[in-house]
Amino acid sequence: MTGSCPDNGHAEARALLDLYASVGATSFDVTWTNAHAEKQRFRRGMSLAALTRTLPRLLDEATRRQHNLIVRPNGTDRTFIQLDDLTADRLPRIAPPVFLQLQTSPGSFQAWLAIAGSVEKDFGTRLKRGTGADVNASGATRIAGSLNFKEKYAPDFPRVVIHQANAGRLTSVIELERLGLVAPAEILPTLSPSPARNSVGGNRTWPSYTYCLDRAPLNAREDGPDTSKADIVWCMTAIDWGFGVEETARRLMEEPDSKAYKRGEKYALDTARHAAAYVQKRRQQSKS
Repeated sequence: MTGSCPDNGHAEARALLDLYASVGATSFDVTWTNAHAEKQRFRRGMSLAALTRTLPRLLDEATRRQHNLIVRPNGTDRTFIQLDDLTADRLPRIAPPVFLQLQTSPGSFQAWLAIAGSVEKDFGTRLKRGTGADVNASGATRIAGSLNFKEKYAPDFPRVVIHQANAGRLTSVIELERLGLVAPAEILPTLSPSPARNSVGGNRTWPSYTYCLDRAPLNAREDGPDTSKADIVWCMTAIDWGFGVEETARRLMEEPDSKAYKRGEKYALDTARHAAAYVQKRRQQSKS
C-alpha cells in the first residue's frame, strides 16, 4: 500500500468519487489536516463536478504539503454510513450491502453503505456496534489515492486504496437487520451510585473511572473492556452529578485509561455531549 503510484493517486481518487456518485452523492465537505490531525482548511458543499475537476491539483498540493485530503459525501435523500477501523476478518460478513471498502493503513479498513432516504437517529450507532466498527467514526474519509499522513507512519506514509467496489449498491434498514448487522436498541446504562453531597449543596466529587471501566462490557475483539462504553457511562454519571459538559470532557481527557486520553478534545466533547443527551432523556422518562 505504500510506495510510488504512476499518476500520484489521481485515478484512484477519481474512482472513489465515481463510486460515491453511483449511489447518489452530489457534493462533498472537504477538510485538510496535517500529520498531527490539526485542521488546516475546510470547504463545505463542494459540488461533485467542481471536486472532480480540481482533484488532481488538490491531491498533488496535499501530498506536497503532507496534508490529509478528507471528504464527507452528501446527497439528496441519501444516508451515508461509514464503518471505520475494521480488521480484514470482519469484511466478508459485511460485504454484501456495502458499495465501497477502503484500506486506509496496514491492516485497517473502512466500509461504506448508502441508504435511500433517512434513518432513525441512533441507527448508524447500532449498525456500527453490530459490525464491530468504531462508534465514534466521523463519517468522513481520506480520499483514495492520497497518502495517510500520520506521525506514526513517517516517513513511509501508506497510500489509501480501494479494497473492493460495488458501484450503485444501495441497501436498506430492512436488509441490514435481516443480515444481522444491526445491534439492538441500546438500553441506557446504569449510573454509578452518587456519594453524599457536600455542605454547600453541590457534589464536586468526580465519579471513579476505574469503577466504570471495571463494569464495562468486552470490546468487539473480546480482548479487554470497551473503553467507549466506560467513557460514556463515566460522563453520564458526572453530568448527572451536576458537572457541566465542557468540564466533564476536560476531566475525561485526564483519565489515562480512557479513549479520550488518546483521542483528544473532539472525541471527549462529543462523548460528553452524547452523555448529556442520554441524561436528559433519562430524566424525561422518569418524569413521564
